[in-house]
This record gives sequence, structure tokens and C-alpha cells, in this order.
Amino acid sequence: MKLLIIADDLSGAADCAIGFANAGHRTVVTLDASGAQADATPHDADVIAADTDTRRLTPADAAGRTAQAYAALGRARRLYKKIDSTLRGNWAAEVSALQARAGLAIVAPAFPATGRTVREGALLVHGVPLERTDTWQLEHAGRNADMAVMLAGAGLKSERFNAALLHNEPRSLARRVALIEAEGPEGAQALIVDAVCSEDLRALARATLELNSAFFWVGSGGLARELATLDAPRADVIAAAETDDRGASAPGPVLVLVGSLSAVGERQCAVLRQRVGLAELVVPPEVLRAGQAHAQWTQWSAQIGALLGTQQQPADLLLRIGRDDAFDPAEGAQLSAMLAALVAPHFARLGGLIATGGETARAMLDAAGIRSLRLIAEIEAGVAVARPHAQKHSHDTPHWPAVVTKAGAFGTDDALHAAWRRLRNVDESRGPDRRAEHNPK
Repeated sequence: MKLLIIADDLSGAADCAIGFANAGHRTVVTLDASGAQADATPHDADVIAADTDTRRLTPADAAGRTAQAYAALGRARRLYKKIDSTLRGNWAAEVSALQARAGLAIVAPAFPATGRTVREGALLVHGVPLERTDTWQLEHAGRNADMAVMLAGAGLKSERFNAALLHNEPRSLARRVALIEAEGPEGAQALIVDAVCSEDLRALARATLELNSAFFWVGSGGLARELATLDAPRADVIAAAETDDRGASAPGPVLVLVGSLSAVGERQCAVLRQRVGLAELVVPPEVLRAGQAHAQWTQWSAQIGALLGTQQQPADLLLRIGRDDAFDPAEGAQLSAMLAALVAPHFARLGGLIATGGETARAMLDAAGIRSLRLIAEIEAGVAVARPHAQKHSHDTPHWPAVVTKAGAFGTDDALHAAWRRLRNVDESRGPDRRAEHNPK
């Protein structure tokens, strides 16, 4: 199966596509969703995951860019619309734009491995209704988190289906889809699927692969990895694609770039500091808002460069965006772009990059001139390690760093530490690596 995954941010594209890389598929993530740059999207890949970078756009603009991505990259490929597992962004408008072109939307955002489940059409995060979580309140306080309502707002009529029915009645989904088709224009355009465990998603994946109707998948990384397992390539194809590259860093320091301000990300940073003791800088938002016009911009860039050190004496660095009373989640993209601009002059020194938050990861890769990634492996659910695929680079680096991407609100408390261990090729049985600590003012 040739597949196109369309995601609204970079970390989402990677964590959705990594299941296919794990299963032996040739898998790439491209930042060029328009297909305009011929060298940015390796079209011979089994799976192309395109980041449309539409999380912060208006619904209309997001829908238009999503439709353009499908038109540019979707030829002869099945479609998987990756949505955020906590329903952030313009997912309903994007699904609506695709539905008119690709058929029935089968909406299954559950990802039980990360605590996301769907019961009676409602999305739960570790058993808590989405609208009551800190993640939702941070950006959507007071807004409705009901998927059917959100789809209706984008012009799509929806129905519900329980994937648990498939355990005893494997053909129940096909019958339901046939009934919807029989209703014609009056029928539903989207089917919201209840799923509370991986077995539910596996049954759903199997049932959808057997459908003869026009449809596309809408989900997070959970359903995607079940599809990848069921559609694994032949053993000879896997053998030909195998590589000894496990994602260890190249010579040079590892930069841990954190743009997310979620409570999950805070805990992950705390564990990383405790177990590694690497240098840390927290850049005030006021510096990033003003950019190069800020009086301390040059000083901050120099301090980052000094801490990263030289190729002979690399010093790993945790670099974070601070928070103040004026902080607005809507300015995330701007702050991430400015953080990347601070790092860009020093990027050539890096042996590895760990980026938390899709906007942060994309901003850094954009600044470094990296347009696509070849996915290698998964460190834990939703945390992917990759290598840049493109062969040219604005900073003329002598090597390509390993790149780890992770959504801000994803992962165990050990996720950043596990990513650092992978890049540093550190045996998990070893004790803490207490590197020289820095407490910059």
C-alpha cells in the first residue's frame, strides 16, 4: 500500500508515520506539503507524511492548504488524515476539505498506548474528558470538545460506530458503511469510532482495509500503527531496506529544544535535568517577541554558542522558551521561529537535535534548511528518531544530525531522557550521567 499522511504539524507527522517505519516501510516526512520542491519529497517512499503547518492558520486557510497537499501528493496513494489526539488545530475544517475529495471520513483519534480513548463519541485522556484536561484548557478554555459538534461546524454530518462490535461481527463496519452510502447525499460524511484498547483499533484497521467503498482514515498515531502492522511489506523488501543506523548522534553536542509549555513537558525536562545534569538556558519570551531588535539578542545567541562548545569539547544543552504574564498560546509559532533563529548560527555544530513541540521542530528544521526526514525508529510511543533526507543545507554542515521529534503533551516522564540516551548511545543500565551543570543568569 502506498500511503499519504497529511498532518498539521511536524511532530504529528512523525509520530503517525513512525509505525510504518517500524514495520519496514520506506517512510519519509516532508515539510513541503505543496510538492513544489522536487528534492524535498522522495516520491519513491512507501509512506509520505506531509506537514502542512496549518495548526495556527484560520480554518479556511488550513482547509485550502490541506486540499492542496492532497492534490499535490495524493496521486495513487491512500489517504490518512492525521489529527491531534487532543483535537487541537483546525482538524474538522481540514477533514471537511478532504471529505469532498476522498469519501467517507472514518474518524478514530484513540491512541490507547498514550492514554487517549474514545467512549460514546467522547475523547478521554487517561480517563478524563478532554474538555477538563489542562491541555484543552490551555488553548481552548470554554470551547466545546465534542467531535460531532466540531464536525457539524465544518459542515459534516456524522454518526457513531463502536469498534468493539468488530470482535464478534467483523463485517459490521462494511454493513454500516453500505447503509450510509445507500442514503446518498442525506447520509453521514463522517463516522466517529469508539475505541478503548489497541485490540479495538486493530479490529478497525483490519475491517477498513477490507472496505471497497471510497473512504479515508482520520486519526492519531494509534490507528496508523495498527494499519502499518497489518500491511507490512514482504520480508525481502524489509531486508533490502534494513540499516545499521539506530539514530545515534553524530560528533558534536546534543541540543534539546523545548517549545511546549505543557505540564507533561515540564516533567520531562525535570527528569532530564536530574538524570543528565546538562546545561540549561530559558529564553525570556520578551527577547523572542522582539527578535533581533532586542538589546540582549546578540548576547543570548553568543551564550547559546558558548554552551554548545566546539566539536572537540561538545556540551549538551537544554534550551527552553520561558513564560511570562503576557504569554499567549497563539504566539507559539512566532516564539519558536525566533528561538530557532537564535540557534541557527550554531546548528552546524550539532550532533543531535531533540525538539519538543511540532512548531518548534519545524521552525528549527526550516532555519537549518532541512526539508525532509527519513524515519528510523521509535524511542517510545509518539517519539520518533530520524535523519535529514535532503542532501543540501544552508549552513554547510559536514554531517547530518540525528533528529528526535515529540509532541509537547506526549510521552512518559522519561521521554526526553530516553531520547537523549538514544542519541548518545548510552546503555540504559548505566547510572546517571552527571555532566557539568550550568546556571546561567
